[in-house]
Amino acid sequence: MFKIKRLYTFMLSRFLPRFLMTFCICLFIVMMQFLWRYIDELVGKGLSMDLIAELFFHAALSLLPLALPLSILLAALMTFGDLGEHVELTALKSSGISLTTIMKPIAILIVFVAIGAFFFMNNALPKSQVKMWTLLFSMRQTSPTLDIPEGAVYSQIPGYNIYVKRKDKERDMLYNLLIYDVSATTMYPRIVAADSGRLSMTEDKRHLVLTLYKGAWYEQMSSAGGVNGLSSDLYRRESFREKEILIPYDANFTRMDDETMKSQYVGKDIAELQQSIDSMSLKVDSAASLIVERMHRQPICGVPQQRVVVNNGKTSYEPVKEVQLDKPVDINELIKSLSNQEQQQILNQALSNTTTEMQDMQFQGYAVNEDNYIIRRHQIELIKKFTLSLACLIFFFIGAPLGAIIRKGGLGMPIVISVILFIIYYIIDNTGYKLARDGRWIVWQGIWLSSAVLLPLGIFLTKKAVNDSAVFNPDAWLNFIRRFTGLHQTRKLAFKEVIINEVNTSEALSQINALKASCQQFLDRYPGRQRYIDYWQHGYDKDAIKALAEEVDRVVDYLSNSRDQMVLNKAMDYPIIRQLLTYHPVPNKNAGTVVAALFPIGLPVWLVGLRHQKNLKRDVKLTIKTCDQLVAIFNGEYSREMEYSDKPLPSTDK
Repeated sequence: MFKIKRLYTFMLSRFLPRFLMTFCICLFIVMMQFLWRYIDELVGKGLSMDLIAELFFHAALSLLPLALPLSILLAALMTFGDLGEHVELTALKSSGISLTTIMKPIAILIVFVAIGAFFFMNNALPKSQVKMWTLLFSMRQTSPTLDIPEGAVYSQIPGYNIYVKRKDKERDMLYNLLIYDVSATTMYPRIVAADSGRLSMTEDKRHLVLTLYKGAWYEQMSSAGGVNGLSSDLYRRESFREKEILIPYDANFTRMDDETMKSQYVGKDIAELQQSIDSMSLKVDSAASLIVERMHRQPICGVPQQRVVVNNGKTSYEPVKEVQLDKPVDINELIKSLSNQEQQQILNQALSNTTTEMQDMQFQGYAVNEDNYIIRRHQIELIKKFTLSLACLIFFFIGAPLGAIIRKGGLGMPIVISVILFIIYYIIDNTGYKLARDGRWIVWQGIWLSSAVLLPLGIFLTKKAVNDSAVFNPDAWLNFIRRFTGLHQTRKLAFKEVIINEVNTSEALSQINALKASCQQFLDRYPGRQRYIDYWQHGYDKDAIKALAEEVDRVVDYLSNSRDQMVLNKAMDYPIIRQLLTYHPVPNKNAGTVVAALFPIGLPVWLVGLRHQKNLKRDVKLTIKTCDQLVAIFNGEYSREMEYSDKPLPSTDK
């Protein structure tokens, strides 16, 4: 009988509530972005609540691919960060349970989420996008509700501009109206001025009825000629006590047909997208072949390259055989033999033919480019069916190990890190999308760019978290930087209250004198500054430097057991012999010769290396001086003047 382990139920119970909470938050945020973007097209049109609710429902489904990866990242960060902060992750590891086993149940859940995301992108998302864009376009074409302001020109009625000085909402009256009727095709508008009026709508909501009281109608009329000897510019003025104007104005909401949007790339699944890509690619290839074939059929200097052959009602083209000439013809001499007028006529005709053909080819090229653009949009939509599933997995394997490393739960640090990572992902994804859409990159390269960038990060963080590596340990990063920059380090020794191995004076002097001899031998080996070629071919012996550093550490470790505070203080003066890459950057002589030949690159590295080598010699000399001072301390000959003297003391074996 199958039984779920208690660890799995524990991890799922910690992850699922956070995942649902973060998913709702992220979806709400992207929905607010959608609302702010289209708020101007929705407000003021008298739309019913059921239409707006339907639009928001389909918009939420369409925006789910944007909210799902962010919610997985944030939930994984919060879950494992909270486990680490409350030492639960440490308790599980101390029980012999690895991090991969702890992540296993959630990882399996995310795999099922990724599979469901694929089927959602292929089956449900196209239908939701069709509904959303159909509703949105229908709402855009819906006329706004009438709300004529006071003291301002209202131009929301097509073909009419209305000015109202004052309104009486209780009596539903408008006072001091001025109407500009620009619906006619004449160049002069009709102007209507009225003392008052009332605006209403017909029962079918397709026309406005404007009832005006005590006003005048002014209209400038024009005719082709005079009438009965009158001027061709006529002017009309009409006074009225009451007049009704019927204005076409459709205030009803008309839903567009879904079939229009279904034919677009947003309303197709994988099979339909692939079929459209194949058919359009065949169309583009055929058009390109026709363009090339037509160019080959164009005559050169008036001589046709192909001729039309009709055989059994079928038309075909055959190349025209070349005419064999007895002697070469000089075209320039033929043209010069013509008159200036004939030469100009030939040039004008050639220029006209060339311009016509070029414009025709450009027009056909624009059509081919438009088809290629549509093909790229279909290819982008096809690949995006798979990118969401991979993004869910990548963000989980970034968030889970990162939470285990930083060990911070709650909504503080995880939200900051999640937002930063998601912004980086969004910028990279949007950049790749635009490069693929415009044809600057291959489509699959642009769409998979964000996944290719973040996948190595997920692998790196998972590996570090499983191995308990100190990714965010400042000392580890500082030591890494010191290897390149050569930052100085100091020693710190503390007095030990309990000492097991006492320091023997003769043994200490023996080790100190041996260290001094090794340092002097190193200085004798490298007496001067290395030349450019010698630096790249030989450099400093890293094994010798490492052996010298280990010998210094052994002497310091032995002297740290001393009960003499002066010995401890002086032992801390031993410098730390650093292992820098700039002592010998290349592994062998041949590689050094190649790098040395790259003079612009090798010169600055050589200058930095010389500085680090100089600092190394300074540390070695300081080591010799410290050895002399320690020998003097053990022999009872130490004085403060030795601190300021640069002359080494004679070695002794006492």
